Amino acid sequence: MFHVPEKYRIVTGRLGSNSSFGNNGAFVIELPRGRTLFILAADGLGWEHVSIHVEIRISKKETKSQTPLWDEMCFVKDLFWDEEDVVMQLHPKKSEYVNNHPHVLHLWRPTHKEIPTPNKLLVGVK
Repeated sequence: MFHVPEKYRIVTGRLGSNSSFGNNGAFVIELPRGRTLFILAADGLGWEHVSIHVEIRISKKETKSQTPLWDEMCFVKDLFWDEEDVVMQLHPKKSEYVNNHPHVLHLWRPTHKEIPTPNKLLVGVK
């Protein structure tokens, strides 16, 4: 089930929202090593969705955008969905590709269908 971590919700400013917005809003999470996750979450049109990018603190006044690392994507998946939910990253057709930010990755889950997964043997030995 899709759910948002209210303690990380941005509640003021241009991206501000509150719990009355449901699973829709912006969230910021400070991580170790001077890394900050910026997350937009939404559910609608048959999809649950989060977009994630990272800002790295270079100095007190300077930050740099970076694409999230695998462990950060796993952290976000576990924060916004239940342990047994299947969530995916998509590589769309070239003709439908949209890139509004060079360092954003997305997680998706359809609300009306179950995502098929391959047999575990095709992935590796557990």
